[in-house]
Amino acid sequence: MTTLPLAELHMHIEGSLEPPQIFEFAERNGITLPYADIDELRGLYEFTDLQSFLNLYYANTSVLRTAEDFADLARAYFRRAAAGGVTHAEIFFDPQAHTSRGVALEAVVEGLADAASSSEREFGVTSGLIASILRDQPVLHANKLLDDLLALDAPIIGLGLDSAEAGFPPSLFVDVFAKARAEGLHVVAHAGEEGPAEYIWEALDLLGVERIDHGVRCLEDDALVNRLVEEEIPLTVCPLSNVRLKVYDDLADHPIRQMIERGLIVTVNSDDPAYFGGYVDDNFAALVDKLGLTEREREILHDNSIKASFTSR
Repeated sequence: MTTLPLAELHMHIEGSLEPPQIFEFAERNGITLPYADIDELRGLYEFTDLQSFLNLYYANTSVLRTAEDFADLARAYFRRAAAGGVTHAEIFFDPQAHTSRGVALEAVVEGLADAASSSEREFGVTSGLIASILRDQPVLHANKLLDDLLALDAPIIGLGLDSAEAGFPPSLFVDVFAKARAEGLHVVAHAGEEGPAEYIWEALDLLGVERIDHGVRCLEDDALVNRLVEEEIPLTVCPLSNVRLKVYDDLADHPIRQMIERGLIVTVNSDDPAYFGGYVDDNFAALVDKLGLTEREREILHDNSIKASFTSR
């Protein structure tokens, strides 16, 4: 197995909230959970589509209340990521999932920033934070979120776009992404997972994104594939997530090898590892097992991850 440097570029910190942590944080914060025990909770981790996952994902974030919670959550991720060979991580967080239930934005930012600032010293993982807009929330909320983050001088490196994709095209968020770019932030967007290839075009042309998160449906459009290759736009692909959310029926059907062969800058990531069956190293192991991913292909994917990271762009 390769020991080359590896960057994880598509991981939602709330999606690393493991069932034992959910019970730990609930007890810490005096929250009564609707699950009797961990086994009952794990029994809910069978998803039919993106929305069925999001319903549980957002429900479980209710246990995150304080800066300490967010710091502990992020440190647990950095520790596990380091054990899986990650040397750099650019992680998403969803501020609106917390402020909408009364958690102060300051607490979210403070906790995550505390963990990120010490991740290299503690775990050997350099890091950056990307605040993500929930695309299925009102656009005015997105604009306010960015204004609030800027007012806080939040130590973020970029702005992202996530949550339920179908019916919420990138074109809704032109203004907020233009402002983010003007403020010197990197910009990325989830596109071409649940939504069509057209959403990838919009993310590129209207939002000016530098990376596409997921993007697997680009293969439905040869002109789009050619553009992504020519402009060297990275795709942060999440194989285990794609299977758990029914984008593909089986990992053996995943097109990551085809994407590599087409010359796309594709990377492997865990998305929401606590929900989808594993961290980055688990994704690589599954690809080796199901697709026979070769050592050379793994090296390409490792190299792509570093090339696609904002530390090198």
